Order: sequence, then structure tokens, then C-alpha cells
Amino acid sequence: MSALIIGTPLQKGATRVLFLGSGELCKEMVIEAQRLGVETIAVDSYENAPAMQVAHRHHVIDMKNGKALRAIIEREQPALIVPEIEAIDTVMLEQLETEGFHVIPTAHAARLTMDREGIRRLAAETLQLPTAKYLFADTADEFRSAVMEIGIPCVTKPIMSSSGKGQSTIKTEADIDKAWTYAHEAARGIGSRVIIEEFVTFDYEITLLTVRTAFGTRFCAPIGHVQISGDYHESWQPCGMEEDAIRQSEEIALRVTDALGGYGLFGVELFVKDGKAIFSEVSPRPHDTGMVTMATQVMSEFELHVRAILGLPVDTRLLQAGATHVIKADEELWNPVFDITEAVHVPDTKIRLFGKPLCKAGRRMGVVLATGCDTDDARSKAEKAAHLVRIG
Repeated sequence: MSALIIGTPLQKGATRVLFLGSGELCKEMVIEAQRLGVETIAVDSYENAPAMQVAHRHHVIDMKNGKALRAIIEREQPALIVPEIEAIDTVMLEQLETEGFHVIPTAHAARLTMDREGIRRLAAETLQLPTAKYLFADTADEFRSAVMEIGIPCVTKPIMSSSGKGQSTIKTEADIDKAWTYAHEAARGIGSRVIIEEFVTFDYEITLLTVRTAFGTRFCAPIGHVQISGDYHESWQPCGMEEDAIRQSEEIALRVTDALGGYGLFGVELFVKDGKAIFSEVSPRPHDTGMVTMATQVMSEFELHVRAILGLPVDTRLLQAGATHVIKADEELWNPVFDITEAVHVPDTKIRLFGKPLCKAGRRMGVVLATGCDTDDARSKAEKAAHLVRIG
């Protein structure tokens, strides 16, 4: 067994990890890394992002600017580079990896998974996994033609975006032009390419957190979730599934994550229809629906990711049933305040406020964690507490 050595933060020989993206998920990763004595650097495009509030230091840059990205990485000389968002110059990350920098899980995996075209072609065409039918379009005319070929209803989104931004469900021909415009306005990457997907009338959808480690691949109990307009709204763990559907999901997740390689936690999203698992997407990092693991598991998804990338063993055991429900803003506000007077009295719940300095209508500003005798009980408590938080 090789030695596992961690230095002292802010000293010569520190184990330095640089996070690209500093949102609420990264904030939890930074905290877990610091518990293990890791020196942390948070990078994002705006000042005072959630992870910046807890990291040892931070930088504000446009991460789609390859030169700026290189300058920060060369200056910091991190042992590990951890991408946390999609809007990154992944071509530059691949170049830096060839020069000896270590990107999590790999620079190639980061590029593929931040591009819906890359990951969909890998899953459907290379690995021959079950997916929804799909086409891509670069122009409005191509888009309209693809929509008609896939059939209405269908789902459309930019090949690079997150949290449901740019996603539309086309229900009639009158929706086509609006969906094309919205996909362009919300894209987080470079270019105008859009994916058009078959509308799958699934029975339910899950996230299967899959952890690739030096000691093998581990799976967490499946997480059920509800999305509204493509964005996570609530999640619960465990999600009730037939054993065969769990087996199929794990087989799909294993094949996808083995193809991507590297170590770390992957959020694999799947649809389940008539007992059959269908691949949807994968993120090579903690997943928003996985925040429920802070209440349900021996190790949260954030601790699992940090331990995996550092080469440490992990424990994916479930302790209890739990749920999360998002706290969302209704309007744009700078420097918001949160009235949690009533919410804190809902039993078996915990409030997590992310600390984002700017509210936007529909933006996630926090989450409620809840436990219960079963997931229905936990979901009810989480929803009640979340709706009692007032933002003003």
C-alpha cells in the first residue's frame, strides 16, 4: 500500500487543491477538504461566491478565458484541479494536464461531461447504452427540422448549461422559436449548438451517486428527485426501486464512469420506465440532488468526492431516510436577508443557506435537509420548512 501524505495548509509542502467554480456544492467540498488538512483555493467569475467564503484564498476570473485560467493554475501550482461548473475552457485543461497538472477526474472526462453532445455520443454510440433519441442543431432552420424529426413533445437545451438553464419542453409548434432563443440566451459554453431530445414519459428519475476510488467503484443508495423546468426542486434517499432496476442502473453507471476514468464521485442521472433504466446525463462531481446525503449517509457526497480524489477509502452506507427541498428566490435582490423564525421549528430539519450575495428569480439560495421514519415523512418536513423561509 502506497503512503498517503497530506501537508500543512499555508506552509511549504501543503497539499493544495484548486476548485474551478465556487457555488454551494463547492463550498461543502472545500469544508470537507479542510477537515483533512488540505489547502483550498476557490475560483469563480464573481466575488464572494459561496466557496470563496470558506476557502483559504480565492481568485475571480473568466474561466472560459484559457490564458487567465493558465495564469492562475501556474501561479498556484495545485496538486489537484477540481472543475465544479461547466463554463470552463476544457481545452486548456487538457493542455495543462499534458504538462503534468492533475485534473479531476481527468481533463478528457471534464470536457466530455461538460458537453452534452460529447457525453451523449459516448453513452449511446460508443457504449451502446439505452438513451432517449436525440439530434443536434446549429441554426434555427436545423433546430426546427430536428424538432419535427424527433417529434413533439420534445426537450431542448444548450449542449453546455447547468441547473436547467436554457431547457425547454416543446409542446406545440408555436414553442419552437421561443425554445431556440432561450437555449442561446442561457448557454454557458462557447457556441450555439443545441440538443433536441425525445420526451421520455418515465415512471420516475434518479441520481445514482457512483464513486470511483483506488479501492474500486462504490454506489450510494439511489436518490429520487423532482425537477421543475429542468432544475432540481426536491430529492429523497433511498428511492424505492425494484432490485432489477437498481442492478441495471449500477451497470450503466459503471460502464459510463469506467469509460470516463479517474477518481472521484459522479452523479449519474437515469430515467426508469416500466422497470428499465435509461441513461440521461452524468456529472463528474457532486450533484445538487445529492445534498440529501448530508442527512442520510455515513459520508456525504462531498466527503466521498474529496476522499476519493485524495486516494482514501470511502463508506457509502445509508444511515436513515431523508429528503431535501430547495429554498428559491422570487425576485432579484442584492444582499438578501432570510427570515427563518418559523422554519427552524419544523422537527428533524436543518437549514443550509448558501450565502449567495445576489438573488435572482428562481435561483437556489438554500436547501432544507430533513429526516423521517420514511422518505414521504422526510419530504413533507423538508417542504414545510423550505416554504417557511422568507427572503427579503
